[in-house]
Amino acid sequence: MRRSERIVRLTRQLLDHPGQPLSLTEMAEEYDAAKSSLSEDLAIIRAVVEADGDGRLFTQTGAMGGVIYQPGIAEADADRFVNNAIERLSHGDRILPGGYLYMSDLLAEPDVLRKVGVLFAQRFAGEAPDVVLTVETKGIPLAVVTSQALNCPFLIARRDHRVTEGSSVSVNYVSGSDRRIQTMSLSRRTLKQGAKVLIVDDFMKAGGTVKAMKGLMGEFDALVVGVGIFMETAEPEDKLVSDYISLFSLAHMDEAIRRVVIEPGNYYS
Repeated sequence: MRRSERIVRLTRQLLDHPGQPLSLTEMAEEYDAAKSSLSEDLAIIRAVVEADGDGRLFTQTGAMGGVIYQPGIAEADADRFVNNAIERLSHGDRILPGGYLYMSDLLAEPDVLRKVGVLFAQRFAGEAPDVVLTVETKGIPLAVVTSQALNCPFLIARRDHRVTEGSSVSVNYVSGSDRRIQTMSLSRRTLKQGAKVLIVDDFMKAGGTVKAMKGLMGEFDALVVGVGIFMETAEPEDKLVSDYISLFSLAHMDEAIRRVVIEPGNYYS
C-alpha cells in the first residue's frame, strides 16, 4: 500500500470513530505496516487537522498504545456558522402563533446538525459523559449528532411511557413555557446508576424541562456533567437552571411588527 493511500485510509478511520481509542498494533496489522511508519503518518494527519482547527489527535502510551481523534471546528468556520444561522433565524416570518420561533428546518439540515454536534462535543468532551440525554421530540437529532461526536450512546426521555421499554422511572414537572404539568419517563434498563450524563435540548425558556431531566437523572443517581441548549430565550433572565451553555439566544421577538432579534449564546462568551 502506498503511503498516500494509507494516510487517506487512516484519516477516514479516525473520522469514522471519533472519541474511540484505536490501537496502533491493530492498525499496523490491518495496513501491514510498521508502527513507526504509522506514527509518522499520524503525525502528518495531526499536524494538518490541528493546523486547520478540525479537532485534535491524542496519543496513548503503553503496550497497546494508540490514538484518539476528538472532533473540533475551526474558529473561522464556527463564526461563519453562527452568523449564517443568526441571519436565517432572524426573519419575522419565522414567528408562529403563541410567540414561538420556527427552527425545524435548520434542525433538519445535516450540515447544521453536524456542526452543532461537534460544538457540543468540543465543549463537553473533557467531562467524558457516558450518555447524551434529551427529551422527545425536537431534541432527538441534536442528541444523535452529539453522541456520535462523543462516541457514546444517547437516551430519549419519553413524555408517554411505552410498554415495549419495560418498567420505567417517571417525574412530573411544570413546563416553563406554558406552565402545564407534564410527565417524562425513562426505562430503568437504559441507564446505569452513577453514569455521567450530558443533557442536550433544542429550546429553553424558563428551564423547566431541563430541570425535570436533571431531576429524572437524580432518580438514577446519575451525575449531570453538562447541559447544551441550541436556543435559549433572553427572558426570563432568571432560569430554573443555571449551569448550561447555549449556542443562540432569542433576545427579542415582536409579533406585531414581525421582528426577531437573535444573538450568540453564552457558549461564545
